[in-house]
This record gives sequence, structure tokens and C-alpha cells, in this order.
Amino acid sequence: MAASEHSICQLLTIMARLRNPVGGCPWDVAQNFATIAPYTIEEAYEVAQAIADNDMPALKDELGDLLFQAVFHAQMASEAGHFTFEDVVANVCQKMIRRHPHVFADASITTADAQVENWEKIKERERAEKQSTNTLPSALGDVPLALPALMRAQKISNRAARVGFDWPDLTGVIEKVEEELDEVLAAAADGDAQDMHEEVGDLLFAVTNLARALNVDAEEALRSANRKFIARFYHMEAALTASGKSMQDQDLQALEALWQQAKLAEIS
Repeated sequence: MAASEHSICQLLTIMARLRNPVGGCPWDVAQNFATIAPYTIEEAYEVAQAIADNDMPALKDELGDLLFQAVFHAQMASEAGHFTFEDVVANVCQKMIRRHPHVFADASITTADAQVENWEKIKERERAEKQSTNTLPSALGDVPLALPALMRAQKISNRAARVGFDWPDLTGVIEKVEEELDEVLAAAADGDAQDMHEEVGDLLFAVTNLARALNVDAEEALRSANRKFIARFYHMEAALTASGKSMQDQDLQALEALWQQAKLAEIS
């Protein structure tokens, strides 16, 4: 089949055939929203990894996999009579037009910062419209539960800050981090497992607030730190292997020296 023949229509047809109880794929037919959701999350992270690696062939591949996830969910929704893929496309088109009045209407926005501010105002109006008349509207009401905890913490912090629940400057945020660290150490000294669990959570949330205050994406910062640690650890392992030694045979002082060598080698 020629490349020009490949289209979203063909992808929708493939998906419908995979889900057909007669002649389709038994695995695809057996799936539901809940069983597919973890794959959707995984594919989104693989897109992010391809971007982090600046690997364009991988990004092309992973974007296709992520698109397939959207098609999969839409097919299941269509089968259940909820909505179709066309409804999904119409909805996002309407949303993008509505959230960009400076492009598709007569609003005047000239900077990226002004656009972010206006975008959030529009989203707040949309959230208010979605709120049930039987519930109290909340700035935190629709922060997704399924987000990774660190990403969700920063979203919660951002939302709270936008409605005025925030420190006036960086000093207050830093003092809060220090306070939470002291409480972790006190819980550790007492040996209370439940207190340690709670206080470490509070410390992580406070550090996430610090990231927000510094305009740092906490999730990406930690992802970057993970990559850096792994690369430096590999460097240590390689150095030990080259000298016929093992990690387990080294004392902490020797391991620290190897770590510093990895840092000097600009392993990151």
C-alpha cells in the first residue's frame, strides 16, 4: 500500500476491525478503558523519553503509538454509544478555538506570558461551568487523580497559588522546606513509621512548592536527576570493572571518590 493511502481513516478502520468480535483480535476485543489506560500512560512517557533523547525517528514512532491509544479509547466509547472519534476531534477543535481568542477572534494578546494567563482564566471558566450545582466549586476540583504524584503535587500547588494561597516570596517557601525536613528528622528519631511516611510526603510536597516558586518543572527536574544519577553510576561501575573490582568490595570513601570522578568527567 502506498504511503499516501495511509490516513486517519485507515487507522480508524484498522481499530474497528481489531475490535470486531467476529474475526478481530481476541486481545483487543477483551480490553476496556481501565485495562488500556496504563498503556496510554506508558506511551505518553515514551513520547517524553524520545523528546528527551532528541530522537526524531523514535518520536515519530511513539507519537503513532500514542495516537493509536486515542483511537483505541474512542473506538470503545463508540461501541458503548458514548461518543465517536469524530466527536473527540470536534471537541478539541472547539476547545482550541475557544482558548485562542487572539488567533480566532478579536482578542489582543502579544506575549507568551499573557497567553498563559488568559489560557488559565478560560480554563477556570470552563471548570466553573462543569461544576455540579450540588457541589461547592473548587480550584482543585479537577486535578486528575491519575497523574504521577509529583506532577499532581505541582498542579495542586499551582492552582492554590493562583487563588492567593501562597507565600509572598521565596523565603517563605524555603522556610517551609526546612520546617518539613526538621519534622522528618524528628519522626525518624522517634522511629514512628506512620509519622515518617506522612512527614516525608509533606517534605516532598514542600520541595514541589519550591520548584514551582523557582519556575522549575518538578517532574522533569526529577527525571533529569534520575538520568544523571544512572549515567554517573554506570561510570563508576565501568571504572571498577576495568580495574577488576566490584562495587560491593568498596568502602564508602572509595565509592565517593569514584562518584566525584564521574562528576568531573561531566557524566550527566
